[in-house]
Amino acid sequence: MKKYLYLFLLPLLPACNNFLDVTPTDRFTQETYWTTKEQAEAALNGTYAALYYNVYAAGSVYTDALTPNSYQYNGDYNLISRGLHNAATGYFNEAWNGSYRGIGRANNLLANIAKVPMDAALKDRFIAEAKFLRALFYLPLWNNFGGAPLITAATDFENQGSLPRNKPEELLAQILKDLDEAAAGTALPVSYSGTDKGRATRGAALALKMRVLLYASRWEEAAATARQVMDLKAYTLFPNYRALFFLENEGNAEVIFDVQYRFPEFTHSLDISLDQQLGSAPLPDLLNDYYGTDGKPISESVVYNPQRPYENRDSRLQATVIVPGSQFKGATVTPIQYPSTGLGMKKYTIFKDNEKPVAAPTSNTSELNFILLRYADVLLSYAEAKNEASGPEQSVFDAINAVRGRAGMPSLASGLSREQLRAEIRHERRIELAGEGLYYHDLRRWRKADQLLNGEIRNLAGNRIDTRQFNATRDYLWPIPSIAIQNNPALTQNPGYNK
Repeated sequence: MKKYLYLFLLPLLPACNNFLDVTPTDRFTQETYWTTKEQAEAALNGTYAALYYNVYAAGSVYTDALTPNSYQYNGDYNLISRGLHNAATGYFNEAWNGSYRGIGRANNLLANIAKVPMDAALKDRFIAEAKFLRALFYLPLWNNFGGAPLITAATDFENQGSLPRNKPEELLAQILKDLDEAAAGTALPVSYSGTDKGRATRGAALALKMRVLLYASRWEEAAATARQVMDLKAYTLFPNYRALFFLENEGNAEVIFDVQYRFPEFTHSLDISLDQQLGSAPLPDLLNDYYGTDGKPISESVVYNPQRPYENRDSRLQATVIVPGSQFKGATVTPIQYPSTGLGMKKYTIFKDNEKPVAAPTSNTSELNFILLRYADVLLSYAEAKNEASGPEQSVFDAINAVRGRAGMPSLASGLSREQLRAEIRHERRIELAGEGLYYHDLRRWRKADQLLNGEIRNLAGNRIDTRQFNATRDYLWPIPSIAIQNNPALTQNPGYNK
């Protein structure tokens, strides 16, 4: 997949008929393109490639900068976290356009692949992959923006300048329909190998459906779908949490679906932006939420020593966050090395703790894949949904304790109430998935954002570095981009935002 994903076809041009009705011979048109398996595959690869221009690109780790996990001192995420964003803020337009770019490519393939002479089973697989991707691209339109135009036919894009917003429940229904159809039968395999590794699988379709149901608070269905993923027996927790994100371990047994990068065709700059604190710098609020090795908060832990605050802590702390005095890139981290907050982000950089880089990295050279769905998230989603649906039971403890056990943390005590277990599950999601761009969406669906995303934030030295604002009557939804409304007056704006 890494090798062949980049040989994709950009969006196909419509037929170019003049008064002589001359068919172009120097390029493909919709009428002349769909003739071979290779062309269909190129169109499908082009749909995958749209992930680079969507909220799913590697830069989505910066979404943590909208939460108490981390901080961006400049840029759109800083504006959003301070409540200074509006409908013209660029990030919202990029997310909106990126979603429809992918939807358009998926629709184009689904509308035309029937005419391609190719193996029937392979055609069914391509269709299932396209439906998975279309659901993936519709998810942020539903989750972040609320209602948006629902387009499932390629020809509808010709009229998109006059399409009104569909209701959120209509988008949700289409997302679930696409994922059910993608996961049905044997069109998608349980796993891939060789050059196909990295494509959508049955497990990916089910795991994405699980996430959507979790975000919709449909607890019983979310738990049942997570159980389906678990019952595939295709995934397991990678033994080493830190090494899970190493370049040499890409596509390991924990990874269910990731965005594929390859140097030099498609790369990102997380090595630079995270190490230089240009995108997301960890905050002490996250640091202080890692438990002691006895499984208790540092306010209660008997093994925590405030004079040596980074010792006897959950191992995921220093697998995720760079702290003063630790080893990183083959040298001791100084107190002023990460001046923005005093802490650095380790996850999603290629650097090792005890290895000095051979050469200084440059922008747009990293090919580390960005993981969208992994098995630890499935286990934690199952634990949350099952606990919400029916309360504590042994399977809930088994799921969360498996994730904690990988980090060397003790199992949760039995006998916790639903409310106590809910708090532990939410804590575990924050710690396990820190720096992966999911905590912001968790806070919104838990309706905790207005409580936790307001107020001053401070660096490691205790100095105020910024003040955040989250308007509960407005900010649980993103604004419809002003340029989208300009191009399509039929769109209505979300409450609290001007057009």
